[in-house]
Amino acid sequence: MRYISTRGQAPALNFEDVLLAGLATDGGLYVPENLPRFTQEEIASWAGLPYHELAFRVMRPFVTGSIPDADFKKILEETYGVFSHSAVAPLRQLNGNEWVLELFHGPTLAFKDFALQLLGRLLDYVLEKRGERVVIVGATSGDTGSAAIEGCKHCENVDIFILHPHNRVSEVQRRQMTTIFGENIHNIAIEGNFDDCQEMVKASFADQSFLKGTRLVAVNSINWARIMAQIVYYFHAALQLGGPARSVSFSVPTGNFGDIFAGYLARNMGLPINQLIVATNRNDILHRFMSGNQYVKETLHATLSPSMDIMVSSNFERLLFDLHGRNGAAIAGLMDSFKQGGGFSVEQERWTEARKLFDSLAVDDAQTCETIAEVYEQTGELLDPHTAIGVKAARECRRSLDIPMVILGTAHPVKFPDAVEKAGVGKALELPVHLTDLFDRDERCTVLPNDLKAVQAFVSQHGNRGKPL
Repeated sequence: MRYISTRGQAPALNFEDVLLAGLATDGGLYVPENLPRFTQEEIASWAGLPYHELAFRVMRPFVTGSIPDADFKKILEETYGVFSHSAVAPLRQLNGNEWVLELFHGPTLAFKDFALQLLGRLLDYVLEKRGERVVIVGATSGDTGSAAIEGCKHCENVDIFILHPHNRVSEVQRRQMTTIFGENIHNIAIEGNFDDCQEMVKASFADQSFLKGTRLVAVNSINWARIMAQIVYYFHAALQLGGPARSVSFSVPTGNFGDIFAGYLARNMGLPINQLIVATNRNDILHRFMSGNQYVKETLHATLSPSMDIMVSSNFERLLFDLHGRNGAAIAGLMDSFKQGGGFSVEQERWTEARKLFDSLAVDDAQTCETIAEVYEQTGELLDPHTAIGVKAARECRRSLDIPMVILGTAHPVKFPDAVEKAGVGKALELPVHLTDLFDRDERCTVLPNDLKAVQAFVSQHGNRGKPL
């Protein structure tokens, strides 16, 4: 399997090199040169498999030539063996044909564990084989950071620096990052918003001279391995609901477009998916594109669903690449237009093509709270604000009541007590057993100004397990 850049000017790489590369040298994102496709009979034969075995069958083509089957099977068994539910990603029924896929049974109670528990193990495997050491610099709007630290904390050959917007993540989200100590773990609170953090990460990949020869690795969803891991639970959910003999639709809370892009890939790999719904909050750049062909940057707003407080959607470039016939030059031009002018539209026929599969809705905080309260009253199920947005979007945008609708349950409600309180549910939220002492733990975090040079100087000074790089 070879991987190519969405901007067409970077060399094609194998899986091992893509894992370590993150962004391509031309600023683009890596995607498979050719997507594997499964027959309906093949997909049907996977019904009833344990999650790690299904994951092996879905992801094996992406790592062929880089990781032997036996090693990959062992990595996957270890990855999903740490989840607290034996089904790994259980389905919870809300009504007759509406389901929540619970993706929050991993160590940090968020869907990011599916990819980042795997990513940490893949990095350990590849770096050990190569005898290399790397630096991770990642940006988080709340959940990626803790999942990345949890997934990589035991990696012997990794130093990890996570940037989060100061005072713009929930207390549980912050503490899940700042209470994990290690010589290779560094939390940085940036006096800015998530987009500022993400921009610093991109700039650091573009010019890595501050690392003095050490390689930078991405844990954000620009890393192909994260997208690859997320494809699996679309197959998992569909197989529980009669797929591939019947189509399934999905509503996906998303800000960076990575999670829903994985669903788009699952469909292109042969899984019958009828509809993909982009569910987002007030920061609605994806909804404005899907509903009106306007991809325009606006002011970022803080909401009750902070993991989607994103105005520049990194992974959207991967979809644009396909919509433009995989023309790298066209994508480079679009991204330049966006950088210079803050927005763009695409040709009508390309936008119309996207709308054949995608619908979207932007949900404000008041509607989010109303949905949390409504679902709790109807079912006794308590949703986190991101999942509630997914439910609201599913109910507003659904094309067919005959087709099962799966809402991706992206996080445990205990991570967002403010939203639950504002919804007026009145249910006491209890942390899972492994986190019961979270609010008593010591924290370690460094607050830095919204300044790229200050952040890069900190990374250079504190890398290599506390020794300057």
